Amino acid sequence: MLDVLIVGGGPVGLFLGCLLARRGLDVRVLERRRARSGHSRAVGIHPPALHAFEELGLVQPFLEAGVPIPGGVVLGPGGVIGELSFHAASPRYPFILSLPQRETEEVLERRLADLAPGTLRRGVEVRALRDEGPHVSVTGREGGREQTLHARLVVGADGTRSTVRDLAGIAFPGGTYADKYLMGDFPDTTAFGPLAAICLTGEGVVESFPLPGHRRRWVVRTEALLDGAGAVDLAALVRERTGLHLPAGDCSMLSAFEVRHHLARRMVAGRVLLVGDAAHEVSPIGGQGMNLGWLDAAALAPRLEEVLSGAPGARAALLRYERRRRRLARLATRQAEFNMAFGRPAGGAARRVREGVLRGLLAPPVQPLLARAFTMRWGAAGGGETRCPES
Repeated sequence: MLDVLIVGGGPVGLFLGCLLARRGLDVRVLERRRARSGHSRAVGIHPPALHAFEELGLVQPFLEAGVPIPGGVVLGPGGVIGELSFHAASPRYPFILSLPQRETEEVLERRLADLAPGTLRRGVEVRALRDEGPHVSVTGREGGREQTLHARLVVGADGTRSTVRDLAGIAFPGGTYADKYLMGDFPDTTAFGPLAAICLTGEGVVESFPLPGHRRRWVVRTEALLDGAGAVDLAALVRERTGLHLPAGDCSMLSAFEVRHHLARRMVAGRVLLVGDAAHEVSPIGGQGMNLGWLDAAALAPRLEEVLSGAPGARAALLRYERRRRRLARLATRQAEFNMAFGRPAGGAARRVREGVLRGLLAPPVQPLLARAFTMRWGAAGGGETRCPES
């Protein structure tokens, strides 16, 4: 009988596994993939997540692997609209840390192995789940064989297509935005250095972020989903809109994606709980999804420990966790919608109005508030530097 069974060995499931193992709980993490994905996907680690990582001694390994982004520059057809510094985001971490997700998972997986060797089991596909009352039974297929595990609590951290959520019968209402994007990673041939660059053009936004290894990610808004596009196509779009040249032959990752929003009706259903993308899907524009999941995990870990120990009021605390995390997910969705709105095509009077609004937001009196919002400091409990929501 396990204390907690986590389904999903991505960034959120691994982090939650570390938090629970450090508390001395008997935990397993099941992951369908046999190896980490080679796709870099999410890259931004925000200050609240770094504060949460302090508990596990993870900040230094992340800092050694990643690239700090201290701010960004916003450009329009007429030149620089303004600059945003993340200095006000956090006294200890005045930046967003750039690190591809596959390397993020490697750091977390290594820490989990240190805390509790053998906790992560790869190549296991969950097929059935049954809440028995005092515990949950989970049946998984591994190498053609089925095995049933029993745990006092089960957490679904298995992404937007969550099997746990579906098996628990939890609704996941939402929709798809009209916004589409094409992104890729190239050698950094720009003069932006450590800064992010947001280029607002009449055809749509072009975003750019530094990556480790002197590389840079480019994200371009497109009118249609360019599934069949290649690196040459992305380089051509960037050149047409910004005049910048990308070495298409050295592209290391390319992906076209559309943007969706979903929010689970519940994050707590008996002895089954949801965190991360299994509970909420927000636009990746602004880099909030993975960080929101980490803050879910930081908030949930002490609540699970209370439930397992039989602490008075533990169940009520779980319901408070659910209400707060769903509320913050809705806030993250609104912020992502705000980010996307500024990146949509605009010309003439609409473009001038947009640039005027941005100049106001980037002005010194307002900029610290914008920096805190952009780096998800609205997720910090009471504004404290060492606490995460619900901790």
